[in-house]
Amino acid sequence: MFGTYLYRELSNRRKQTTIIAAGMALAIALVMIVSGVAAGVRDAQASVLASIYGVGTDITVTQEPVQPAEGEQGQQQPRFQFGANDGATADGTTELSQSRLTSGAGSTTFDADALTTAVGLDNVAAATATLTLNNVSFTGEIPTRDAASAQGTEAGVEPGSGQAAPGGPDGAGGSSFSVETFTVTGIDVVGESIGPLTSVELVDGRAFETSDADSTVVILDAGYAATSSLSVGDTLEVGGEEFEIIGTVTSTSSEATTASNTYIPLNTAQRVSGLDGQISTVYVQAGSSTEIASVQASLQNALPDASVKTQEDLASSVSGSLSTASDLVGKLGTWLSVVVLAAAFLISVLLTTSGVARRTREFGTLKAIGWSNGAVVRQVAGESLVQGAIGGVGGVVVGLLGTLAINLAAPVLSASATATAVSGPGAGGGPGGGRFGDATTAVAATTDIALQIPVTLGIIGIAVALAVLGGLIAGAFGGWRAAKLRPAEALRSVN
Repeated sequence: MFGTYLYRELSNRRKQTTIIAAGMALAIALVMIVSGVAAGVRDAQASVLASIYGVGTDITVTQEPVQPAEGEQGQQQPRFQFGANDGATADGTTELSQSRLTSGAGSTTFDADALTTAVGLDNVAAATATLTLNNVSFTGEIPTRDAASAQGTEAGVEPGSGQAAPGGPDGAGGSSFSVETFTVTGIDVVGESIGPLTSVELVDGRAFETSDADSTVVILDAGYAATSSLSVGDTLEVGGEEFEIIGTVTSTSSEATTASNTYIPLNTAQRVSGLDGQISTVYVQAGSSTEIASVQASLQNALPDASVKTQEDLASSVSGSLSTASDLVGKLGTWLSVVVLAAAFLISVLLTTSGVARRTREFGTLKAIGWSNGAVVRQVAGESLVQGAIGGVGGVVVGLLGTLAINLAAPVLSASATATAVSGPGAGGGPGGGRFGDATTAVAATTDIALQIPVTLGIIGIAVALAVLGGLIAGAFGGWRAAKLRPAEALRSVN
């Protein structure tokens, strides 16, 4: 009887049922889409971070740059000094070239003993260290003194007149030079279970071996190798030394780049840069996901001067439109979902209670023929629950269609994250190039990511649960109103 009466009442009140179900469906669909976008943004951030820090990295340990005290000078760009006999001279022009490996302005290195400390802590499954550097190469041509004097005499330029003689590398009797930079990451070839190279795959050549610990060998990012016309077997000057290219790699994620232009053994990086016993970052993997917080706290206590961050903390370092999308979803999207959901619940409650008021005679008659308060409450609650369930199903369908539309559109978000700071007038030139005087440090990853919204049973379950909750709330208010009716008063209130 309950089912028959329920079906009849819902059929007779199709307009009210449609309005309640439609409002609930729109609210549920919005919640699904916002939740899905939030999950997609988190996945995109994780993809960018994985390209920098490596798969399996739970915590990173770095040293915050120290601001120079008043009267002290901060870390400067490398200075290129040439002696009178340096360079190769031919046809009245001297060619100069020099390469320096430096940690760069705005970055700070610290003692490698921090890695030993991290390894010795409880619940640490693995740890490794890297040294992030910039290779700055200067190349230039200057006319020799005799050639410059001869060119001036031929052109009729008097010595000391201040006029530039024609000729020379720049065509005006002067010099020409260029400064190029690329990023270098020193890798512990013995501890590659986590860290930047765990998120790359080999394109050509071979990976590092334990025997490479002190060798002058280098692995290149495949994109950098292509733009620089380099391949396996060639040599690359790093810090003034010739390195043999043994392999090229690319990111395992199609949505992210690798962390660096080049990778060399950590011991070699420390030696060539003059930073013996120094590192830039320690990567730590906790024994399990439940132990990340405790390992972070232990690391902070053991290394009080260090900056200890989890993947969640590092997500704030991702900038670009991806960061904007994250803020939008986290603030506006969430509040919008709450407001719309609350409005849907309120409409459902108001329509249900007003419907009960219009059915005074009906409920009075039911009570007069023997229906208990509990039976009346169950009837009203059942109707509201079915209306909520219909809205939930409709909301899931609309939410899935909205998700599909977004995934087909695949909006592209730009994302970048840095392992170290970028400063100076030329910052932002990008990996592989820079201008003289720039204070550019390593840009770890810059990429465009197509946003994809995952569809999970969890999101669908939340949607259905919210629809049921909305029905229960409306049913509770409507049932409470119906239970207060007395048969005699209800029948007298109707003419």
